[in-house]
Amino acid sequence: MTTDKPERYKTIQQAGDKEIVIKKSRFIGHSKPVATEEEALEFIESIKKQHWNATHNCSAYLIGSRGEIQRQSDDGEPSGTAGKPILEVIKNQGLQDIAIVVTRYFGGIMLGAGGLIRAYTDGAVAAIEAGEAITRVLHQEVKVELDYTWLGKVENELRSRGIRMGETAFTDKVILNCLPVASEAQAFREWMTDLTQGQSLITTGEQLYFTEEQEK
Repeated sequence: MTTDKPERYKTIQQAGDKEIVIKKSRFIGHSKPVATEEEALEFIESIKKQHWNATHNCSAYLIGSRGEIQRQSDDGEPSGTAGKPILEVIKNQGLQDIAIVVTRYFGGIMLGAGGLIRAYTDGAVAAIEAGEAITRVLHQEVKVELDYTWLGKVENELRSRGIRMGETAFTDKVILNCLPVASEAQAFREWMTDLTQGQSLITTGEQLYFTEEQEK
């Protein structure tokens, strides 16, 4: 089955924040996984409201497997010293569907352009660490309907291959909800047909992403 979805992509697990101090200025990196530009903008606004008295709330976000939507904001810092470095960190780490805000509370010591770029880079890295980078892998739902006489053998084979499973339905027959990696779905269907000697009804469902760390 062909798909426009990437087989795998990197994003972050959760919203998070982490503070670092550079020459008495406080930099707080905030990150959040986002699926749309609206979500990214809402997140940025929420941080600005939360840190309304900060010197700057600089931000960047990147959405889509090919970076279709990407924006940055220096929020009053010298041009190119804040938003761009944040966006570059996102790109360099190969992340997508993420928004980052780095909040700065000025500590009285000027950092200069180079110092600002390094500070906002470090703030973005801290934000990603707080959100915990993960890899999401595309799986294909494959439903296998078979007689109860096949259940023990098929379940053992699925376990031995480490195939991810959804809920099993028990009616007059058993319907196994198998979730192989999408790129292996066709080979899985052929294997299942051979395993059950053609005595199973195999249908394809939706495609779903799961976190790689959860795979067995």
